[in-house]
Amino acid sequence: MSASELQGPEIMSTEAAVPAENGKPSVVLTNGTIEKNPGKSQNGQKDSRSTVGATTGERLSGAELKKRAKAEKAAKRAQEKQAKPEEVLPDLRAPKKVETLGDIGRRGSAGTGAGPLTTPSTKVHHKRTGSIQKSLPVRPLQPQAVASTLPPKKENKNVALFAHLYGQPRRTTIAAAGKDVHPTVLALGLQMSNYVICGSNARCVATLLAFKRVIETYTTPPHNSLPRHLTAHLSPQIEYLVSCRPLSVSMGNAIRWLKLEINDVDPDTEESKAKSSLCEAIDNFIRERITVADQVISTSAAEKIQDGDVILTFAKSSIVQQTLFEAYRKGTRFRVIVVDSRPLFEGKNLARALVDLGLEVQYALTHAIDHVMKDATKVFLGAHAMMSNGRLYSRIGTAIVAMMAKESDVPVIVCCESIKFTDKVALDSIVSNEVAPPDELTIQGEGTTALTAWRDAPHLQLLNLMYDVTPAEYINMVVTEYGSLPPSSVPVVHRLSTNT
Repeated sequence: MSASELQGPEIMSTEAAVPAENGKPSVVLTNGTIEKNPGKSQNGQKDSRSTVGATTGERLSGAELKKRAKAEKAAKRAQEKQAKPEEVLPDLRAPKKVETLGDIGRRGSAGTGAGPLTTPSTKVHHKRTGSIQKSLPVRPLQPQAVASTLPPKKENKNVALFAHLYGQPRRTTIAAAGKDVHPTVLALGLQMSNYVICGSNARCVATLLAFKRVIETYTTPPHNSLPRHLTAHLSPQIEYLVSCRPLSVSMGNAIRWLKLEINDVDPDTEESKAKSSLCEAIDNFIRERITVADQVISTSAAEKIQDGDVILTFAKSSIVQQTLFEAYRKGTRFRVIVVDSRPLFEGKNLARALVDLGLEVQYALTHAIDHVMKDATKVFLGAHAMMSNGRLYSRIGTAIVAMMAKESDVPVIVCCESIKFTDKVALDSIVSNEVAPPDELTIQGEGTTALTAWRDAPHLQLLNLMYDVTPAEYINMVVTEYGSLPPSSVPVVHRLSTNT
């Protein structure tokens, strides 16, 4: 036998390549162990086991070696997992109990007293990805609610149905007025706001005279034309008047006419001549459209008053007052009933003027309209405006008087100049109206009335409307400078007066 046979069974090389770890190759031996850095011992010398296995065995294929290494790796991971404390995960399939803020507050109040507790954060495994999601802690409510230090919300005192009519509060001072506003216009705005100048005709005439003064003191800036710059110069004057009190229909018609007159001025005309021409046009407009028109209307309406008539009128209208004066000067003997209402009590001034003239006058408020209407033979009313659909837009309370006259078969005659005609249509007094300050409804000088502290009373709102709308079927005749006509002819007269 040879020497190799005497040494026993042949020792076969069982090393196989394993993927490198940290850049150094590894070898798997026949006993399943892995030798790192084969060929060298721990002291750096070459190891003979790198080529020969320690025991005999079969040669393993690469797949079997890889499977054995994978099994050893799984066993090692299982040992490490067992060494750590097992973490209890919540059962996501179990129904959760919803914890209310009250439970959290009670749990916090049951602590050590160091302050409110917060809910501990929990870790939840995602079902698909396996990642851990950490829920955020919830701060509980305090056991006792802290009293709010905010002031109580102020109650809105505006009537919701008329909310579209509430704008900026009416101006009562000249504070914060534009520097371009003329002093005459400043004074006029305050007089209108305080009812010193009241009535559609009086306001229209005062506005035109104020603008006449503005034109007289106006100087065209260099490199500007009078027609273009003067129109722009009137804009702040108009805005200031609107802030004091909304424009009347007659004021709006007069302002539109004045702007057309300014635009018709020839730019080549000398400035002094142009200003003089505009001032003369304003005087002619006041004389023709208001002064002469009132004379014609009063003369025509006075002819409808006969001896023994009892004329009932509401509040105060300058044209109605002039009509009564004209009838009295003609020698007609009649009696007058003046119906009035709060808060302006305009009828007091009319009653005083008629008494001074020598007429017999009876004064009553609107709550007595049913009683005094029994004695009336004719009703004369003034107008703030006549709408295109024949309805009368006048001081609030006028519609009640006209309705009662209709029920009592008393004819209703309206005296109105054509400058108060408009192409607008009014179906009610809600869409378009003027809201006056509600404090005017309170009785001044008496501190014991129920409305004295109305702003502090809950659920109490005051509404002070200035005008109402009277249907055309309650009106028998409208007397204008163009003649007496039915309410349905108002748009025709408006077109005639506008074209002329």
